[in-house]
Order: sequence, then C-alpha cells, then structure tokens
Amino acid sequence: MGSAEEERDEATLAEEEAAAAAEAREIGGDVPPDTDDPAEQPLLEGGEGESEGFELAEKDLEDIASHGDQHRFPDNVPPPPEEPQNAEYGEADQETSADE
Repeated sequence: MGSAEEERDEATLAEEEAAAAAEAREIGGDVPPDTDDPAEQPLLEGGEGESEGFELAEKDLEDIASHGDQHRFPDNVPPPPEEPQNAEYGEADQETSADE
C-alpha cells in the first residue's frame, strides 16, 4: 500500500526537480558564447595571460552598458513606469521648516 504512494511521490519529486532545473537554466537569459570552440572558452575567460581577462570583462561591460544584453528583465518585460512624486526634497545639510 505504501510503496505505490511512495512511487508516485518519487515520480512527482523527479518531475519537480526537472522543472526546477529547467527554470534555473533560464536564469540570466541567453548569453552568447565568446567563442565557438569550447576548449578556448577557459583561456578567454582567464585572459590568456593578458591582464587576467580584463579585455573580455571590459567588452562584456560595454555590451551591457549599451543595452546589448537584452536580458535584464525576466521574459523581456520591463516593470511599469514609476508614478511621479510631488514631494519636495531639502538639501542634505539644511533643515526644512514647516512654513516652507
């Protein structure tokens, strides 16, 4: 009696694990590889002895800064724009009085 229920629990657990693994693979979006040769990837990431990968990191930062990444929002859906605020802000080193 318990073994059939345990088998269903194991099957459900396996399905949930597979679904979680698939979801985890999608985190961060699709990132194009730096090279087509998988043997060269660790060399590129390590900088091939030239500034410890600084050039590759700088290229990635430039790509992200120019919005070339296009995977900054899940499902490419940006959040709704913020509502305008009517608050008045004082200077950091000045007090505002209630009369102003």
